[in-house]
Amino acid sequence: MNDNPENKIEQDENPVEESLSPEMALDPEATLTLSEAERRQLELLDANNRALRAQADLENYRKRVQRERQQDSRYALMPFLRDLLPVVDNIQRAIKAAEENQEAASLLEGFKLVEQQLQSSLLQHGCEPILAVGKAFDPNLHEAVSQTPSNEYDAGKVVMETAVGYQLHDRVVRPSQVIVSTGSKE
Repeated sequence: MNDNPENKIEQDENPVEESLSPEMALDPEATLTLSEAERRQLELLDANNRALRAQADLENYRKRVQRERQQDSRYALMPFLRDLLPVVDNIQRAIKAAEENQEAASLLEGFKLVEQQLQSSLLQHGCEPILAVGKAFDPNLHEAVSQTPSNEYDAGKVVMETAVGYQLHDRVVRPSQVIVSTGSKE
């Protein structure tokens, strides 16, 4: 053994080389292989994460499309109902006119039957009239055509309905056209 302090320094200067196998010490690419393996592992994790996200996105897309299909089928009648409601209005006007004319009693009965049939068909398909008279004015359900003072109804309440509104399930097909109270005449 050599106790020379200079020799000891020389031995301690390269402790890393001593811990490496002789092959690794000679091959500088061996240390790169370790980082290459780590890089490949990170790429694999990233690819797995992207695959999971893509799968989740696909599942969300499927659910959204299914929801939209349900909504479309639930409200598919909306355009037809918008076209049909003026016919219902005209039948109701004809009934009112026939009620004023005593000579049209049989015509009146026929129109009443047709109106009942139409109303039951509308109800059967989820289209219901919007109740308005006596209710608070709601711009989502009602369309104000005028205002009038009223002793019977408080301000903001619907006094009269000029055209019946309808809604399909929870969507308004046509708002009720209403006259709204401004409060008492005094």
